[in-house]
Amino acid sequence: MAGASAGYFLSAVGGVTLLEMESAPGYHSTGRSAALFSEYYGNRTVRALTAASRAFFMVPPPGFTDGRLLGPRGVVALCPHGAEERFAAVLASGLTTPTPVREIDADEVLRHCPIVRTGWYSRAMFKPAAMDIDVDLVHQGFLRGIRANGGTVVSSAKVRGLERRGGVWRADTDAGEYAAPVVVNAAGAWADEVAAMAGVRTVGLVPLRRTAFITDPPDGMDIARWPMVADVTETFYFKPESGRLLVSPSDATPSPPCDARPGDLDVARAAERVQEATTLVIRSVKHAWAGLRTAVPDDTPVIGAAPDAPGFVWLAGLSGYGVQSSPATGRLAAAAAMNTPVEIDVDPADVAPERCF
Repeated sequence: MAGASAGYFLSAVGGVTLLEMESAPGYHSTGRSAALFSEYYGNRTVRALTAASRAFFMVPPPGFTDGRLLGPRGVVALCPHGAEERFAAVLASGLTTPTPVREIDADEVLRHCPIVRTGWYSRAMFKPAAMDIDVDLVHQGFLRGIRANGGTVVSSAKVRGLERRGGVWRADTDAGEYAAPVVVNAAGAWADEVAAMAGVRTVGLVPLRRTAFITDPPDGMDIARWPMVADVTETFYFKPESGRLLVSPSDATPSPPCDARPGDLDVARAAERVQEATTLVIRSVKHAWAGLRTAVPDDTPVIGAAPDAPGFVWLAGLSGYGVQSSPATGRLAAAAAMNTPVEIDVDPADVAPERCF
């Protein structure tokens, strides 16, 4: 998603070649997203990037897509006994968003999701403006836009070498050699490896594995309008997904860059936690997967020109926020590549790569 969004905005003003390591774009984190747009999610800078993306998703540019990118969902956040301090902090933060959170009682929790065990939690809140996002429609819209503007998307083009010669970056890839005056490093979990290959100072990215699985809903229940249900200490969440339930333990296990695979223990933990907090009986796992959320220590995206390498632009460390903030982060990366200003209510210093050194 990161490379596609930057390429989309750059293709409107210049020539773009998007190099994709895999046989098709979106194989890794983009294709394994929980598909939620939430302005309640992340720190102040992340929430600002997400808020700056809402208008694009609500009214996409002409030709971007024929479908709806956002749809209603909402989130019920539960407070496990003993986590009241954390709940208060999350509630206070949520009250500052454009559509504030509100605390709800047990009756309203059950109206939203009738399988929640009332005795499992002490307090609850509802985040009404959280929405489903059609990740594939967004991704394909960016890619289609690149091509419509004369850009090229090259798959199976893993970069093997990257160096700057004569004022031009030259990438040696599995699909041949490519050259450009500016390179945008949107390589996700591999972004530090790409930087090191180019002789650029790395920013300390840590890929974190996140596990999820699909299971059947309770017999005879219509779950289509259920919100996402999570706990404020981030030990699980679940939400409707194509008539079934998507469940995750909200894990964040450090991992090397790789094609992430779910661990049996993580799946078991998620099932146990959800069954403790609800009356759901998880009899089988229909499909399980894992993706990598790649972050720097302050959990804020790294976007901007590298201070030690002309023509090298970072778009990395999106840490699970990359889909929902893609219009804003793509614009910021494109502006850095073109050395032009961009009107987004985010201080460039808050996302600049030099803060990581």
